[in-house]
Amino acid sequence: MIRLVLLSLLTLTALLTVCKAPTYHLWLLAIGVTEFPWIPVGCIVLLLLAGYWLPARRWTGTWVGLVGLSLSLSPIIRAYTAAATLQYTLGQDEARERLPFRWTRMFRGSAAVPFTTVTYKDSLTMDVYPDDLPNGDIVHLTPRPCILVIHGGSWSGGSSRQLPELNWVLARQGYVVASMNYRLAPRFKNPAPIRDVASALAFLRAHAARWHIDTTRFVLLGRSAGAQIALMAAYTLPTGKDTRGRTAPGSGIRGVIDFYGPTDMVWGYSAPASRLVMDSRKVMEDYLGGSYQKVPEHYVASSPLEAVDPHAPPTLLIHGRNDVVVAYEHSVRLDAKLTALGVPHYFLSLPWATHAFDYTLNGPSGQLSTYAVEVFLDKVTH
Repeated sequence: MIRLVLLSLLTLTALLTVCKAPTYHLWLLAIGVTEFPWIPVGCIVLLLLAGYWLPARRWTGTWVGLVGLSLSLSPIIRAYTAAATLQYTLGQDEARERLPFRWTRMFRGSAAVPFTTVTYKDSLTMDVYPDDLPNGDIVHLTPRPCILVIHGGSWSGGSSRQLPELNWVLARQGYVVASMNYRLAPRFKNPAPIRDVASALAFLRAHAARWHIDTTRFVLLGRSAGAQIALMAAYTLPTGKDTRGRTAPGSGIRGVIDFYGPTDMVWGYSAPASRLVMDSRKVMEDYLGGSYQKVPEHYVASSPLEAVDPHAPPTLLIHGRNDVVVAYEHSVRLDAKLTALGVPHYFLSLPWATHAFDYTLNGPSGQLSTYAVEVFLDKVTH
């Protein structure tokens, strides 16, 4: 009986690999189920094997367990399918000579890279990686591309120390990575964070010699609310290229990477997230200064979908279909607009993934998104 109950609970949990989480805490559980699938798989296998040693085999529990096992394995199976498409579309990452996804990587750890914290404007700080690469790693002395990372947190929270694994990976590959803090809502509203991005870029240009930064090769990377900021900055600040694609004075933004960010603020307000997960309308009102009915122009002016034009820099969109915080539709809409405008871009869709799937880079979504980021950066910065 206990075995049946445990298998039933694990199978119900595994439904989060194919269904959207209805509440906040189930959303957090969904991250664990989809990005650490080996844990439920291992538990179910052990319980199934235990059935062979029971005095009387209970086939009901076995069938329930097999359903749960299939669901728990689905992110891994679908990741291999997505990896084949990703590699075919983006091309093999020859510099690293690896596949986009391997199940054995799910058990690996990540080594931290040291950083230095500097103040770039008033009391706003950024963390710059690497401070120095230890253990004999090569410290690049030639000018190199810089990735400016903008954290999430509903525009009102979060910090530059969020989800540092990707910073470590990119720093070890020779990029300068600057993870910035910005002014937060409700005290500060749009477009204050976009102006902070401009200040951060100006600071990095002024101190380029310190970190050997190539000031013509910046890429913006944002997550969630930070992705909206990154997209708006990339689409409204000078790109550093003229209409023929030649290098020209400007911010030197070569590309922008959007992890599950809101792109259509007008539509987003009309289709909010479930209140059991997040009061997304309140979040937007704090950031934009009121409801859509009161300040509709603020919603239009803060939408990357409205700001993008044919001269926008190349864009990488990454979004999970089961996102319950920022609707997957946001990336679908921007993907369609970029296609219509002829802007170079790629949309990595992850059918099993939810919001903040890159909590670990070793899970199915983390591996695929990291591969896409690496190839995208290689293409836009060289």
